[in-house]
Amino acid sequence: MPVIEAIDITKEYRMGEVTVAALLEVNAVFEKGEYLAITGPSGSGKSTFLNILGCLDIPTSGTFLLDSVSVSDLSDDQLSVIRRTKIGFIFQSFNLINELSVLENIEVPLFYQGVHEREGKERASVLAEAVGLGHRLRHRPTELSGGEQQRVAIARAMANNPLIILADEPTGNLDSKSGADILDILDRLNAEGKLLVVVTHSDDVAARAGRIIRFKDGRIQNAGVAGTVGI
Repeated sequence: MPVIEAIDITKEYRMGEVTVAALLEVNAVFEKGEYLAITGPSGSGKSTFLNILGCLDIPTSGTFLLDSVSVSDLSDDQLSVIRRTKIGFIFQSFNLINELSVLENIEVPLFYQGVHEREGKERASVLAEAVGLGHRLRHRPTELSGGEQQRVAIARAMANNPLIILADEPTGNLDSKSGADILDILDRLNAEGKLLVVVTHSDDVAARAGRIIRFKDGRIQNAGVAGTVGI
């Protein structure tokens, strides 16, 4: 059974008296364990689509099913529960809390799930070790390199053992060595069975995916196996 089904998804925004369509009748199906890259020029609709996948926004029309549940029918509280329990987010800008340590940043999703503090610290420590930061637990984000900050963000995204990992330009602010290290971690997570969806402008990043979906002008222009779809 598909993890995600997007059926005739349209998303419109009102800008004064003008209606702007960010997505137009988009159809897509994502299966468990897939690795997908979403590409396209700026303003093509890929970030809007990622926001819908992450239940950060809902479509104006069409049907979006996540784990067989129609997202449009859910309340804000129910959407929040889905984001906390089924989705892990990785952002280009890391979105870490500078006042918190590495360990505390990883713990944040567990706190909102009501996980006991001792269990949360133990789980966060294991995740930090898994991304190679077991020796940096008490450091704050400002004391880390960009690659290390992104490792913290990945560990935080994994804290709730999500069904889906959504990554928005996860290597965009990194040097080539750090970026390659992050992609290796994402490869490993996908190999463990996570559905991984990555928005990227990078040919190298997209080439690691099993399938590429290219957006243009709010529509899916092309989709297919990596190596057959232009970036």
